[in-house]
Amino acid sequence: MQHFESSELSSSGPRVVVMTGAGISADSGVRTFRDHGGLWEGHRPEDVATPQAWRRERKLVWRFYQQRRAQLGAVSPNPGHAALVALEQRVRAAGGEFTLVTQNVDDLHERAGSRPIHMHGELAWLRCERCERRLHDLEQVDPDRFVRCDACGHDALRPDIVWFGEMPYHLESIELAVSSCTDFIAVGTSGVVWPAAGYLHAARQLGARTWVQSLDAPENLDPSDRFRPGRAALAVPALVDELVLELGLR
Repeated sequence: MQHFESSELSSSGPRVVVMTGAGISADSGVRTFRDHGGLWEGHRPEDVATPQAWRRERKLVWRFYQQRRAQLGAVSPNPGHAALVALEQRVRAAGGEFTLVTQNVDDLHERAGSRPIHMHGELAWLRCERCERRLHDLEQVDPDRFVRCDACGHDALRPDIVWFGEMPYHLESIELAVSSCTDFIAVGTSGVVWPAAGYLHAARQLGARTWVQSLDAPENLDPSDRFRPGRAALAVPALVDELVLELGLR
């Protein structure tokens, strides 16, 4: 894990970082990648979530992601998403800072009213590997038709998703926020996907209060973390109420 050092403080209020994972999206009906058999919607990760798979079996990978992109229209934010919006409003009203980082590639946080940092990319965006043009698009979801790049003519835009073996997005911004946070909250994460799993440890080592909410105890849980088990749609609003009291927010 990358070494963290505490950064210079820039606000007098609480500095809150929230990291969300698949658990909060699952309560909206989003099919999560990893099931109990270790497969991703019936596929091995190496078959649908690597640059090599895209080069080798482009039609399979495209169909897999097009189905997930089409699914976004059938799901909605849940009370867990709304509670994080309310928490941000309280933190900012108190003169603090709030950073929401998500490992999820859906757009439920945005639709609830948040502006998250997507470290693993977004289903709503496509990207050209030739000219790097990005296209926001959730209308062209035909699983059997590639989307051509209008800028350079490349025959197939790829999902703007961080696959295994690729560098997550916005790491510098995330690490800066973690290095100065007073409170770090992990929601719905498994604690096994790096580098995301390392941020809880980093915040803990730097003296932040650490809160963990998930259905089951994640792999990176520590006895010093305040663990709140349960489904995100129910447990996150309760956790936010607890945080409001703990942080003296009004």
